[in-house]
Amino acid sequence: MNLTSPFSLAIVAITALAFLGLPIGLSMMVGSILYLFMSGADMGTVAEQFLNGMYSNYIILAVPLFVLAAEFMNIGSMTERLLTFCNVLVGRFRGGLAQVNVVQSIVFAGMSGSAIADAAGSGKMMQNMMTRDGRYTPSYAAALTAVTSVIGPIIPPSIPMVIYALVSDASIGYLFLAGMVPGLLMAALQMMQVAITARRKNFPVEEAVPLREIPMITWRAFPALMMPVVLLGCIYSGITTPTEAAALASAYALVISIVIYRSISFAAFYDALKVSSKTTASIGMLIAGSLVFNYVVTVENIPDSLRVVMTSWDLSPTGFLILVNVILLLLGCVLEGTAILLIIVPVFIPTAQALGIDMVHFGVMVVVNIMLGLITPPYGLLLFIMTNISGAPVKDIIGDALPFLFWMIVCLLLITFIPDMVLWLPRMFGYQG
Repeated sequence: MNLTSPFSLAIVAITALAFLGLPIGLSMMVGSILYLFMSGADMGTVAEQFLNGMYSNYIILAVPLFVLAAEFMNIGSMTERLLTFCNVLVGRFRGGLAQVNVVQSIVFAGMSGSAIADAAGSGKMMQNMMTRDGRYTPSYAAALTAVTSVIGPIIPPSIPMVIYALVSDASIGYLFLAGMVPGLLMAALQMMQVAITARRKNFPVEEAVPLREIPMITWRAFPALMMPVVLLGCIYSGITTPTEAAALASAYALVISIVIYRSISFAAFYDALKVSSKTTASIGMLIAGSLVFNYVVTVENIPDSLRVVMTSWDLSPTGFLILVNVILLLLGCVLEGTAILLIIVPVFIPTAQALGIDMVHFGVMVVVNIMLGLITPPYGLLLFIMTNISGAPVKDIIGDALPFLFWMIVCLLLITFIPDMVLWLPRMFGYQG
C-alpha cells in the first residue's frame, strides 16, 4: 500500500487524532474529509449521498428511543420494584443477592437494550445492596454487575443489534429473536458460576420473603414486568416496527412511572431528557463519522479486496468465523464496541456472505464478541464504570470477573459452532435463513 496515498494519510490522521484524545467519531470525520479533499471528490455529491442514506435509515431512530426508555426506568421506581421481585425468585438461595444480580439483568434486558444503561442504572442499586453490612466485597459485587450487564444487549431489545442491522441489512426482528437463547444460556452459565463461588466462599443466605408478601410484591412489579411483553409482542405481531416499538417503550416507561408509580418529578424528567440527549449525541457523532468513513472504505474497495484475499486463503466458513472471533476479541481490548460495529464489521460482511454464512447468526456472534470486549482488559468500559461506582481497584474487579469471562467465551464458542442454537427460534417464526 502506498503510504502517501489519500487513504493511508486518512488512516494516519484518524489514528493520531484518536490517540491525542479526540472522540473517535470526530477523528473519522476529519480523516475522511482529508481523504475526500486529497482525492478530488465532489464534496457536495458526497454530502448529498450521505444525507439521502441517513434519511432512509429510520432504524437509527430506535437508538435514542431505547436510551430514553432506560432513563425513564432509572428515574422512576420501576428498577427498585423489579429488584424486589427478583429477590423473591432467587434471594433465598446461598449467594442469593448475587443470583438476584444475574436475574435482574435478564429482566432489564427486555427493556433498555444497553449494557451501560443496565450497569449505571440497576447496577448502582445492586452494588449498594450486595456490599451493605460487608456481605460481599466491593470488587466481587462490581465484577458481577459488570459481567451480568452484558446480557442486556444480547436478549432483545438490543442497541448493538440495531446498529448491526444498519450496516448489514439483516432483519432486526429476527436478530432480536436469535439473541434470546444465547442470552439465556449466558445467564445460566453465570448463575452456575455464582453457585460454585457461593459454596466455596460460603456466601450469605438472605432472609426468605414470607409467602404472604409474594403476591403483593409481584403485583407491584407487574406493570414493569409487562414492558418487555408489550414491546416484543408489538414487534413480532406486526403491530409496530422495531423503531415504533422503541418509541412505545419510552412512552410506556414514562406513563407507568407517572400514572401508576407516581415516582417522577419534573426535575427528574428534565434530567432524564438531558442525559438521554447527551448519550444520543455521542452515539450520533460516532454513527455519522463511521458512515462517512465507510463511504471512503467503499470507494477504496476495501471490503471486496479483503474478500478476495480471504478467499485466496481457502478458508472454510468455520475457519473464517474463528478468525473473526479472534480479531474481534483482540480489538475489543482496545476499541469501543460501537466503533467496531460501524468500522470493522462492515469489512467482514462481504466475505461472510460469499462463504454462505447466515447474517443473523453472524450478527449475534459479533454482538456477543463486542459485549465481551466491555469486560475485557485493558479497555473494558464496564470495568471502569464499575470502578467509579464501587471504588474498588480495577485489578481486583478484573480478578473476580475472570471466572465469568471464561464461561462467556464458552458461550461464544457454542454460538459460533452451533448455528442452529441461534437460528431455531427465528425459524419458528418464519425465518428462511
